[in-house]
Amino acid sequence: MQNKAVFLDRDGVINIDKNYVYKIEDFEFISGSVKALKKIKDKGYLIIIITNQSGIGRGYYSKEDYLKLKKHMNNELNKFGIIIDDEYYCKHSPDDKCDCRKPKPKMINDPVKKHNIDVEKSYFIGDKTSDIQAGKNAGLKTILVQTGKGGKDNLYDVEPDFVCQDFYKASEIL
Repeated sequence: MQNKAVFLDRDGVINIDKNYVYKIEDFEFISGSVKALKKIKDKGYLIIIITNQSGIGRGYYSKEDYLKLKKHMNNELNKFGIIIDDEYYCKHSPDDKCDCRKPKPKMINDPVKKHNIDVEKSYFIGDKTSDIQAGKNAGLKTILVQTGKGGKDNLYDVEPDFVCQDFYKASEIL
């Protein structure tokens, strides 16, 4: 049997996007995001974070800084019984022309294979058009949340399947 999953961008969906969030003291959950993660888990979805972290490639912070913040976030979520099933990140800047940076679907396709995920029963939730385009490129249903960039980055001309006020509202329609 195949699994169903919710693929999530991090900054602007789960936590407040403060431009290159890598310090623990700058990390702040968006209101309702922890409840949304719990609701998604209760509905039987795997949770997989897919995040571009170009600050590493640009030299703003290190891979170790990113991993330290990831561990902090996971420890905070564990207090609520929430386990993130997997996380993929692209450390490259847009100029690197890598294979992994959203909207390319590699960071989605890899966990689809690894976790035996049914893409037709799975979603991508993000706040940027690159998130929506990545989800579309991988064959997922897409939900744009109006927190973070709220789709106003205008990098890609793509229509999400759903638009929601925030991550919690998005979790209600799954």
